[in-house]
Amino acid sequence: MTPQPNQNPEQIARDLIDDQLAQAGWVVQSKNEVNLAAGRGIAVREYQTSSGPADYVLFVDRKPLGIIEAKREEEGERLTTVEDQSFEYATSKLKYLNHGDLPFVYESTGALTRFTDYRDPKPRSRPVFTFHRPETFSEWQGQSKPLRARVQDIPHLDEDGLRPAQIRAIRNLEHSFKENRPKALIQMATGAGKTFTACTFIYRLLKFAKAKRVLFLVDTKNLGEQAEQEFLKFQPTDDNRKFTELYNVQRLSSAYIASDAQVCISTIQRLYSILQGKELDESAEEENPNESAWTWQKKEPLPVAYNPKNPIEQFDFIIVDECHRSIYNLWKQVLDYYDAFLVGLTATPDKRTFGFFNQNVVSEYTYEESVLDGVNVPYDVFTIETEITKAGSIIKAKEFVDKREKLTRRKRWEQLEEDLEYKPSQLDKDIVNPNQIRTVIRAFKEALPTIFPDRFDEKGEFEVPKTLIFAKTDSHADDIIQIVREEFNEGNDFCKKVTYKIEEDPKSVLNRFRNSWAPRIAVTVDMIATGTDVKPLEVLLFMRDVKSINYFEQMKGRGTRTIKFDDLQKVTRTAKHTKTHFVIVDAIGAIKSKKTDSRPLERKPSVPLKDLLGAVKMGAQDEDLFLSLANRLLRLEKELTEPEKEKFSELAQGKSLQTVIKGLLNAYNPDVIESIEAKVAQDLVGQAPDQISKTIAQEVEGLRNSVAQVFTGELTEYVEKVRKAHDQVIDHVNTDLLLKAEWDTFTQDKAQQVVQEFAEYIETHKDEITALSIFYDQPYRRRELTLKMIKDLLDQLKLDRPLLAPTYVWEAYQQLDQVKENSPKSELIALVSLVRKVTGIDTQLTPYDRTVNQNFQKWIFQQNAGQHNRFTEEQVDWLRMIKDHISSSFHIDVEDLDYTPFDKFGGRGGMWNLFGTEMVSIIEELNKELSA
Repeated sequence: MTPQPNQNPEQIARDLIDDQLAQAGWVVQSKNEVNLAAGRGIAVREYQTSSGPADYVLFVDRKPLGIIEAKREEEGERLTTVEDQSFEYATSKLKYLNHGDLPFVYESTGALTRFTDYRDPKPRSRPVFTFHRPETFSEWQGQSKPLRARVQDIPHLDEDGLRPAQIRAIRNLEHSFKENRPKALIQMATGAGKTFTACTFIYRLLKFAKAKRVLFLVDTKNLGEQAEQEFLKFQPTDDNRKFTELYNVQRLSSAYIASDAQVCISTIQRLYSILQGKELDESAEEENPNESAWTWQKKEPLPVAYNPKNPIEQFDFIIVDECHRSIYNLWKQVLDYYDAFLVGLTATPDKRTFGFFNQNVVSEYTYEESVLDGVNVPYDVFTIETEITKAGSIIKAKEFVDKREKLTRRKRWEQLEEDLEYKPSQLDKDIVNPNQIRTVIRAFKEALPTIFPDRFDEKGEFEVPKTLIFAKTDSHADDIIQIVREEFNEGNDFCKKVTYKIEEDPKSVLNRFRNSWAPRIAVTVDMIATGTDVKPLEVLLFMRDVKSINYFEQMKGRGTRTIKFDDLQKVTRTAKHTKTHFVIVDAIGAIKSKKTDSRPLERKPSVPLKDLLGAVKMGAQDEDLFLSLANRLLRLEKELTEPEKEKFSELAQGKSLQTVIKGLLNAYNPDVIESIEAKVAQDLVGQAPDQISKTIAQEVEGLRNSVAQVFTGELTEYVEKVRKAHDQVIDHVNTDLLLKAEWDTFTQDKAQQVVQEFAEYIETHKDEITALSIFYDQPYRRRELTLKMIKDLLDQLKLDRPLLAPTYVWEAYQQLDQVKENSPKSELIALVSLVRKVTGIDTQLTPYDRTVNQNFQKWIFQQNAGQHNRFTEEQVDWLRMIKDHISSSFHIDVEDLDYTPFDKFGGRGGMWNLFGTEMVSIIEELNKELSA
C-alpha cells in the first residue's frame, strides 16, 4: 500500500497492518462500527480493555483470540521491548466480555511483525512474514496442545535399522525442536542416507507431534523424483504399512497443493513461482539454480508477496535438501516466507550455511568419518597428463583445418591465414583436438588393468568397471563418446550420454547404467553430478575442471556409495570382492586446481545471456533485465540465419525476434506506459483514483507478462544453443603426447598410511584377539589356528576399522609395489597373508594359499627323500585334499573328514583304510608344517 500524503508514522504503520490483515482474510473494523458477523475473522481497532485501548483485538467466530500491538516502523528494532505491553493487553479484560487470556499476540510495524503463541511451553516471540489467517487460529484453538508442546511428546527413538550417524542426527534434531530452535542443520556425507534420515524424522513428526504438513524442498526435479521414491519405499519399524499408505505424499508439478497432502515435495524454483502466483516451465526445474546462477542480481530480486492460497502457516516443517545451494538470493525469501521450523540437509556446508542456520548444527558427519565407519568407500587418484592438456598448441598459418558448427556439427574445409595459438582452457570450446581426447582415452584404457588388476575373465579379457566421465559441454561429450567406442572397440550400448538434453530417455539410460551390464561408461555434463545414486560406479574420469568446492565434492560423491558383493557382481561379473574404494582418474588437473566457495558471488557487469534468459523464465521483470536481454538479442539477431530466425518465431508463439525485442524495449518505454495511463484514465472516467491506479498497474503488468511468457524453457534453450553455435576449429594437425599416467602422490601417501594403520591395529590388538596372540607370541600354536578364530578377527577388524578391509590393504601394498599378485578371492586368506607379513612370519606379502602349497611340496619332498615314494598315489590325493582344506580353513580336525569333500571318499573311515594308525599323526603334522 502506498502511504497517503501528510500521514504520520503511526498512521502509515496502521495502514500497512490493515492491508496485511485484509490479505490474510481479516475484516478490519473500527471500535465504533463493530459487526462480528461480517466475517469469520474480525480485527477491531482501539478496542477498550481493562489496561486501556488495544491497537487491535482479533475475533474468530465472534470469540476474542488475539492482540496486535502496532508501532511505527522506526521502532522495529525494539519490538521485543513492547512484548510486556502486548501481553498485558492479552491478559486484560475486554470491555463487555467475559473471557480468558488471549493466546495469540503480535507486535508489528507493518514492515516487521513478531508473533507469540502463549499456549507454548515457554512462549517465545518469533518473526513472521505477516499475520496468520482466522481459520488457522480456530484450528489451533481446537487442538489440545500447540505444535511446540506436541513436539515435547515425541518418544525415545527406536534405533532398529538406523546407522549411528542417523541416530545421532534424529535425536539431536528432535532435541532442537523441543528447545524451540527455529532452524537446524544436519551435515551428513553423501551416501550416508540423508533422505532416509529425513523420512524417519518426518514420519515421527507426523505421527507423534501431529504435524499438519511437511515440505521437502529440493532444487532440481531429479532430486525431487528421488525423494519421492524414498518416501514410496520407506517403511517405519513400528508399522507394517508403507509411509505412503499412512500419509499422503504429493510431488508438486503445478501450483496446486492438495489440502490433504501431509508431505509436499517441491523444487524451490516452483515454490517461488507459486508464491508469485505464476506457473513455472518444467525446464526451470532441471538445472541446479545455484550452479547456473539464474538469479538476476543487477537489482534486488523480485520480492515474494503474500499469497492467500499459500498462507505462511501452510507448512509446520520445511526440510531443505542440499541447503548449501538454497539459501541465497531470491531463494532465501521462500524460506523466510513460511512460519515453519527449518531443517537443512547437506553434505558440504560452507560458512554462510552455518550462519543461516544460526550455528545450530545438530549433527556433523563428514565424508572421512563415513569412510572410517564403512558407510562410504575411500578413493584413490590416478593422474593422466598430456602435453596439449597441459600447454595447448599452435596451428601454423596456411594449414587447412576443419571448422565445425557446434549446433549442427556441420563441417567445412578452410585455410588459416595466420598462426592459431590456443590455450588448454580453449580446448573443447573454441578448439577441438580429437587426438588430445584420444590420447587421454587410450591412456585410460591402457591403465585400467593397472588400476583394477583383478578384472580379467576366464578368457583373459578385461572387464571395464562402471565409469562416469565428466565432460565440459554436450559437444565435448559427443566427441568423447565416439572416441571411447572406437578405442575400446565396442558398440553404441557400451558408452552412452546421460544428460537432460539427450533424445533417449535419460532415466532409462541411467537405470541401465545402474542395474545392467551395459553401458559400462556414461558421459555426463550436467545430470548426475549431484544426488544420483549409482552404487556400482568405481571410476570417475574428470575431463572437465570444476572451480566450486561444493560442486566438486558432490561430483566425487557419485563414487562413494557402498554396494553388496552380490549386487556388484550382477553388473560387474569379474568383481572378486565387494567395492572397497573408487578411483578418480584426473585427466585435467581437477584435484589440484584452485577451488572457491560454491555460492554465487556478486555478478560482473557483463551477465551471461543464459542468466538473463533464466531470470526472465523465473519471473524476474525489472527494467535493467529487459533492456539487457533486448540488447543481447539485437546482437544475436545480426548473426542468425533465416532458418534460425524462423525456428525462433516457431518457438516464440509465432512472434518474430524483432517483435520480441520490441516488446522487451516497450515494457519500460515511458511513452508506452503513458499511453496506457491515458487510455485507462479515459475508460474509467469518474472512478476512484485508487481504482484507476490499480487498473493501470494491472495493464502494465499484463504488458510485461505477455513479453516474458514467450521465454519458455524450449525457447531459452534454443537461444542459448544458437548463441554457442560459432565455429569450432578442429585441430587434426597436432598430435598429443602422453606425459604421465600414474598413481597420484596423494594416493601413494594414502597407501602408505593404510599399510601403517593396519600394522598398528594388529600390534595394538595382539593381546586381545586370540588369532593375533598366536601369530605374535606363540608360533608353536599356529597349528591350532581355526577358521572361527580368523573369522572373529575379520569381524572385529570390520567393526573397529572398516577402512582396513583386507582387500583394500592388499591393494595399498600393490600401489607401493610391495606385492605383485592380486588379492586372494577370500578375504580370510588375504587377512591371514597380511597378518603373517606384519608379524614377520613372511618377509614378502604372499597369498597364504600359495604359502601352504609351497610348504606342502617341501613336506612331500622331505617324506619321499627319507623313505622312497613313502605315499601311494591314492594317499597323495588324500593329502592334497587336506592341503586344500588347510589353505582355505587354516586348520583341520579329524571331525572335518566327515564333511565335503572327504565324505565322497569314505570320510574318516576312508582315510583310516589308507593310513591306518598314522592318520592322526599325519593330520597333526600337516597342521604344523603347512602353517609354518
